[in-house]
Amino acid sequence: MKLQHPLFLTVLIASSLTLTACSSSPTGRQQVLLFSGNDMSQLGAQSFEELKKQEKINTDAKTNQYVQCVTSAITTQLGPQSDFDQWEVVVFDSDQVNAFALPGGKIGVYTGLLNVAKNQDQLATVIGHEIGHVMAQHSNERLSRSQLANAGLELTNIAMSGTQYQGAAMAGLGLGVQYGVLMPYGRAQESESDIIGLRLMAESGFDPYQSVELWKNMAKASGGNQPPELLSTHPSHSTRIDDLKAEIAQLPTTNTKRQSCTL
Repeated sequence: MKLQHPLFLTVLIASSLTLTACSSSPTGRQQVLLFSGNDMSQLGAQSFEELKKQEKINTDAKTNQYVQCVTSAITTQLGPQSDFDQWEVVVFDSDQVNAFALPGGKIGVYTGLLNVAKNQDQLATVIGHEIGHVMAQHSNERLSRSQLANAGLELTNIAMSGTQYQGAAMAGLGLGVQYGVLMPYGRAQESESDIIGLRLMAESGFDPYQSVELWKNMAKASGGNQPPELLSTHPSHSTRIDDLKAEIAQLPTTNTKRQSCTL
């Protein structure tokens, strides 16, 4: 159904905001979420299949076992926090220093990341961060904002409505499939995922102090080319490191188990 009448559209948007304004993220930040978990999972699965067609998949057994080991250690700790019983993990052959997680339990890791994340704990920092985006429903939040900003589009089922919406849907998931690259979330979402991811990796038996070392490596890998924080959608490396140090100081010290994933 196309929503053409301006008054009807305004009322529907207002109603949606009223129903969703009380939604909050795992850190307590208020969110506007217009889409169901099922819709987001379907969109995540569809987008992941498209990405697998466009990117070269790594088939090295040792590399895949290593990434799977780190990922499984984190996902098995999610329990009732997760709507997915199984997470599909794919390693892509690419120089990109990145990874992503999508609604529907989909995780992609680029081999370029393994040159910067020097050990299991640093890789767990990144994977925990990406899963944090899913746990905090950041894709739903971004798509919802896009829908409210583009009131001429349907407010429901945008992801399933045909190819004219595919670009907006991919952007909402943090993906730019047509370019084979990832699109960034906002600074508030990135900072939130840093905190969620840190907690996840620490609870899973990884060394939280390595999160700081990971971002030091990221700073070196960027070669000083990161734009000023005011102009960037990501926190600066120094801000990220300071925030992680502050959060590490507040982590409980009861978990003494250690993971053992080797490449």
